[in-house]
Amino acid sequence: MSKLLVVDDEFRIRELIKKYAIYEGHTVFEAENGLQAVSMCRDTQFDLIIMDIMMPHLSGFEASQRIRQFSDTPIIMLSALGEEYDRIHGFEIGIDDYVVKPFSPKELMMRIAAVLKRSGKSEGNSNDRFIYKGLCVDFSARTVEIDSERINMTPKEYDLFFFMVKNKGLALTRETLISKVWGYDFFGDDRTLDTHIKLLRKSLKEYANLIVTLRGVGYRFETN
Repeated sequence: MSKLLVVDDEFRIRELIKKYAIYEGHTVFEAENGLQAVSMCRDTQFDLIIMDIMMPHLSGFEASQRIRQFSDTPIIMLSALGEEYDRIHGFEIGIDDYVVKPFSPKELMMRIAAVLKRSGKSEGNSNDRFIYKGLCVDFSARTVEIDSERINMTPKEYDLFFFMVKNKGLALTRETLISKVWGYDFFGDDRTLDTHIKLLRKSLKEYANLIVTLRGVGYRFETN
């Protein structure tokens, strides 16, 4: 799992990218302007930054230049500016790719995967983990730890929890969870899902509240 920073002053653009990125298994952080992005990059090591150009306070170009002074994190520039000069200027200051608005979310995800692969930070490397405070989920090793203590779960509990974590922040319907975790040919009772959710919350101890019940819909894993 890779840690992405999405920087755009338009909320709907951030939400669109976040939705698709989370579905692909990434962890997503957000900044609404260049100044905030620079500050966040000083405090946190991201695997990739998706940076809009036209933003208040500090443009994407200026923010990228400042970030490049202390970090080599890959940057994908995102903007309505499609002129050759703008693309060349972006590459000159060290960005890794350039996507013009309006863009295809699926194409953007493919570009993200390509840049992460080139930089050696794609899923399957050391970033194939989710960490929140004392909770550590290692997808490759199929382990869950709380304060460095291994948490034992059944295989199906692991499958359910990993799917929810990889789709952090998304509302997951009961139908989606059952079909993705148990399979489309599952003929069991809905209470099977509820039972596993109950067991997961018990295993997660003080992090049980990260699994949120959405009445009439399903569940969501969130850290906000």
